[in-house]
Amino acid sequence: MRSPLPRLHAITDERIARRPDLGDIARELATGGGADLALHARGHTLTGLEHYELAVRLSDSPTVRLFVNDRLDIALAVDAEGVQLTPESLSPEEARRLSARWWIGRSVHNLAEAEAAQAGGADYLLAGPVFPTATHPDRAPLGLGALREIVGLGLPVIAIGGVTARNAREVREAGAHGVAAIRALWDATEPAAAARQMLEALWKSS
Repeated sequence: MRSPLPRLHAITDERIARRPDLGDIARELATGGGADLALHARGHTLTGLEHYELAVRLSDSPTVRLFVNDRLDIALAVDAEGVQLTPESLSPEEARRLSARWWIGRSVHNLAEAEAAQAGGADYLLAGPVFPTATHPDRAPLGLGALREIVGLGLPVIAIGGVTARNAREVREAGAHGVAAIRALWDATEPAAAARQMLEALWKSS
């Protein structure tokens, strides 16, 4: 039986993947987030070897719950707990043939994509950007209203995009299962405290 879906997801990008202190930050985040934290090995322009090495570095601690984005071959190689798919990836149904134990998520940006992901067999949805974000400055934010519509489909929703400890409560009150972040966690002055604060904001609204 698989563990419950984590409520806090710390996602890497290419810049973070190449940081020499990545392992140290990952361990701090794991200290602050515990079993409710998932670390995502993600980097669209990473080579296969770089992506694999990233996943290995993130899984250095025995307490880490590792998810791998897009690269299902790497997810199998490192025995990841979950995978995060994009529209360009294999379908959730195809991914499930590779591992029945994975949490299989799909990235969505609107209700129509969320409905398609649900119909395709996704276990959860990564929806965003909910708020304006420097990661995707050209993409209009969903807002809490659209997030509620996606939540209404019935799948667990992880909200991403401009989410911080200050607005995590609003996201949770909109019905999201949890949140995901890049800079708010990996670039935090005190990563362990940042993870704890984000989770506290989520649980206070539960």
